[in-house]
Amino acid sequence: MTIRAAEPRDVPQILELIRDLAEFEREPEAVVNTESLMHAMLFGPNPKVFAFVIDAPDQPSQSAGRLAAIAVWYLTYSTWTGVHGIHLEDLYVRPEHRRAGYGRAMLARLAEECTSEGYARLEWDVLDWNENAIGFYAAIGAQFKDDWRTCRLDGHALEAVATTASV
Repeated sequence: MTIRAAEPRDVPQILELIRDLAEFEREPEAVVNTESLMHAMLFGPNPKVFAFVIDAPDQPSQSAGRLAAIAVWYLTYSTWTGVHGIHLEDLYVRPEHRRAGYGRAMLARLAEECTSEGYARLEWDVLDWNENAIGFYAAIGAQFKDDWRTCRLDGHALEAVATTASV
């Protein structure tokens, strides 16, 4: 198995796998991303989002074959450590390729990215009902930050708060 940086030709399949993940997470209508947006984010003049992919074992990486797995991530910053970290936004392995070590390999590659670049941490979110993923993450030594809760403003709430900003 070879993990490689995503290339522009991978964007349609990355987006397909993001949609598959959203379906699994019971929010298929939440994906409004487009190939154009993905291209801009991953390959624009100053990318802020990155992706690793694994080609399906029957597809050489030089061909436009089928992707087996994706990891989409971006840099974070810790004021406490003074250095960057990685936030793993999406890790998805096609069902037919699960239990082949792809998820573990992707996390290892991201951990390697952190250590080689001097980043302090690798973080991600997991749904509280996804017991298979929770078990997998616990088995590799992930710590669960149960005392921290993810907060989000989006949609109308985001717009409402934005209107209260003083210029």
